[in-house]
Amino acid sequence: MTAPPRNPVLERPLKVTLSFTSSCNLRCRHCYADCTAAASAAELPAAEWCGILDRLEADGVIGLYIEGGEPLHRADFLDVLRHAAGRFHVQLRTNGTLVTPALAAALKAECGIATLLVDIMGPDAATHDAATGVAGSFDLAIAGIRAALAAGIDTQMLTIMTRWNAARLQDWVALAAGLGVATVGILRPYPLGRLRQRWAEASLSLEEMHAALEALRLPPGMRLMQSWHPNNGNCCWQTAAIDAFGNSIGCAYLREYVNFGNLREVGFLDTWAHPLHRQLRSGAVTESCGDCAATQGSHGGCRSTAFAFHGRWDAPDPFDRATNHGVDLRVLPDRPL
Repeated sequence: MTAPPRNPVLERPLKVTLSFTSSCNLRCRHCYADCTAAASAAELPAAEWCGILDRLEADGVIGLYIEGGEPLHRADFLDVLRHAAGRFHVQLRTNGTLVTPALAAALKAECGIATLLVDIMGPDAATHDAATGVAGSFDLAIAGIRAALAAGIDTQMLTIMTRWNAARLQDWVALAAGLGVATVGILRPYPLGRLRQRWAEASLSLEEMHAALEALRLPPGMRLMQSWHPNNGNCCWQTAAIDAFGNSIGCAYLREYVNFGNLREVGFLDTWAHPLHRQLRSGAVTESCGDCAATQGSHGGCRSTAFAFHGRWDAPDPFDRATNHGVDLRVLPDRPL
């Protein structure tokens, strides 16, 4: 009998996501963190974040993926970035509105970030600003992309596919090409935060999502990142995440579902060894897509969407064509968190 497929086993994660703050200068209707304008007093201050970075380095972590909220919205964020400089491969996700030429120069020269990923929710101000809830945010974000590119930062554009922007994705690709952005990412929606509350009006069917992707025509030299079939991997096996309050949450997309311990009280690698964390990393699921396993080197697909729709950690991922089995992604089950 052939043993069921399992993911590689690591003693420590290669990369850690830092959800640095739950504050933001925008009011996005799709916000996963349900951000507020002001940072909570319970968030980790810069000094504690720096201490966590010291421990992560000692534990063998080599990469950081930093997001929010909006990290640049907190005045002490650059202190933390400078503390990470030269010690980690750093990717920073931002809404782009606060990236000025001077800040871009500092991100490059002082903070040494490897990649800046900017969320642009549509190809024009009307689409983007409707998503962010702030007039003028599109123009500021585009200016931020231009500033980052001029500073020599590898800059990528991201968007979350929803019913609000799916028909404009080709124009969005054209916008990226016109700016000189060579790598773009179209991300699946996750039923978290405000988007969970508006899921019925925002989500597409799986067929509609694939149709939007398959209709895209990329210009020569542009690379598209997407996590639908056949690129649906299990990210849990090699990554971990820490929220703005110091909680070890496995993945930012698991933020409403799990808490493996607070790093003010327990060691990071102790949370990595948590039984549920190990289960989510294992790839132990009732059904996995062989095509996606072949391209991604992991099994099981996303555990966040599997749990959201099935209420089980070992359930198949309904965002994968091979394991959807008729699940209507436009209808989110009413399950308590």
